[in-house]
Amino acid sequence: MTETTDHSALIAEGRRVVEAEAEALRALGAAMDNGLGEPFASAVDMILAAKGRVIVSGMGKSGHIARKVAATLASTGTPAHFVHPAEASHGDLGMMATGDVALLLSNSGETTELADMIAYTRRFSINLIGIAGRAGSTLMQRSDVALLLPQVAEAGDSSFVPTTSTTMSLALGDALAMALMQHRRFTPAHFREFHPGGKLGAQLARVSDLMHQGESLPIVPSGTPMSEALLVISQKGFGVVGVTDEAHNLTGVVTDGDLRRHMSGLLDLTVDDVMTQQPSTIAVDALAEEALALMNTRKITCLFVTDGPRPVGILHIHDCLRAGIV
Repeated sequence: MTETTDHSALIAEGRRVVEAEAEALRALGAAMDNGLGEPFASAVDMILAAKGRVIVSGMGKSGHIARKVAATLASTGTPAHFVHPAEASHGDLGMMATGDVALLLSNSGETTELADMIAYTRRFSINLIGIAGRAGSTLMQRSDVALLLPQVAEAGDSSFVPTTSTTMSLALGDALAMALMQHRRFTPAHFREFHPGGKLGAQLARVSDLMHQGESLPIVPSGTPMSEALLVISQKGFGVVGVTDEAHNLTGVVTDGDLRRHMSGLLDLTVDDVMTQQPSTIAVDALAEEALALMNTRKITCLFVTDGPRPVGILHIHDCLRAGIV
């Protein structure tokens, strides 16, 4: 039989750790106005001026944080990649070059595995930004820009388990990435280029990414007999056909509902007699989720995509669903 745990004690311990880490972040925020701010701004300037990449590294728990910081930088417009410090000593130092910026993370600032990377940056004049928790440490002394974390106790009962220190390092890395992103005027459209897959990519997909165009477009000119329009509806497979005027502007659309309303003598009519005028459309540069919302609101399954008044594509609700837009 398993021993019953004291849930109240567990909850209290969880709350204590969360509050300790929240307090560490408050201390980090305060440090930005008291000594950390200017080095932080200098680090941003250094990365902006770099002709190469940001090489991010750290060992152990700091290494896991460094991987995340590198990924965040890379996905927000700052070319970056993670280099494992142990692998760097066995050949991967060649992944750094003049013009790069090294961003090294170490709470103690004395991580043995970082020594070769620090020495390499000094030898080849590669700018070095250090993040550490000890002011007199090797990393802080040898960095071109030293980002010193405030002195805050780790959240656990024993100080040897990295908790608040890694939380502050992660927050500071995120702050660098967001400051760089803002300066570069990094837009959702840019973000989409780096995130074509997954939920984020789906939310930022544009109509132009999903629409059907060219020969797939169900379009007939004004005056087309309905007998011909029905063939186009059947061939293209969207259940609708658009109608254009002499200037190739979209003037109407024939839908399934229009066909039902004109069943009597349908084949004696033209598309102009049957079509719905001024149909709902979506701009070619609109977000696909806007198109889906419009289709849901109007209770329709297709939208013609327009560039000004001219139809350039067609989007079906299934295209949005297949792309993960819900």
